[in-house]
Amino acid sequence: MIRVAVLGALGNMGREVIRAVQSDPGLELAAAIDPLAAGEFEGCGFEVEGDIECLEGRKIDVAVDFTHAAAAIPNIMWSLDNGIHSVVGTTGIPPEKLSQIAKKAESGKANVIIAANFALGAVLMMKFAEVAAGVFDQCEIVELHHRGKKDSPSGTAVMTAARIADAMDAAPVQAAVESTVKGARGGTLGAVNIHSVRLDGLVAHQEVIFGSPGQTLTIRHDTTDRTCFMPGVLMAVKAIGDLPGLTIGLEPVLDI
Repeated sequence: MIRVAVLGALGNMGREVIRAVQSDPGLELAAAIDPLAAGEFEGCGFEVEGDIECLEGRKIDVAVDFTHAAAAIPNIMWSLDNGIHSVVGTTGIPPEKLSQIAKKAESGKANVIIAANFALGAVLMMKFAEVAAGVFDQCEIVELHHRGKKDSPSGTAVMTAARIADAMDAAPVQAAVESTVKGARGGTLGAVNIHSVRLDGLVAHQEVIFGSPGQTLTIRHDTTDRTCFMPGVLMAVKAIGDLPGLTIGLEPVLDI
């Protein structure tokens, strides 16, 4: 039985993780942490505690973190110091902090998985885009999320663009591009333009559009309900003990 603590328990993703853990016979919900609103989580009869340090001395195998970067970094470091594996869906952790996390994970007994997206279809979308980037020389990304999403572009879009940039021999950028509306061409990450849409009614969606003379290729993934993230989260919780150090992305878990 794997004992799991959920950090960010009262957020949209945290609530889904709690339900998923309680529904899995191989997992046990051992703690739920949310500093913003400690109290009983409606529907599960489980007391939500306010600080990760309340886990000290308790038997916790894996902490699942869906908070925000400022909270996730100290959460990961504390968990590593206390021998607790971390499965992290929080994005926006700076590269220098990732290096620190990797160094600490490599020198200790606990491991870390950080993934920009736990939806298995989204993982495949990024993989397919990486393959297409070896054939096409132009690419733009349109990512669409609910209006309450704090970061733009999304962590998934940033990760996708980085992987495309590594694989694509990009066509030269046009010498001059006229825009009558500032920002109409989106933001540029390497050779990839990213366009962020934030509207009520959306959950999480991304399309990667490749172009070359005479053709385009569009690879799109749509999330219509947050439950789609849970199989990936549970797979990571069960696999993390066999993935030493820091793992970025779900690809090693899926062996792709």
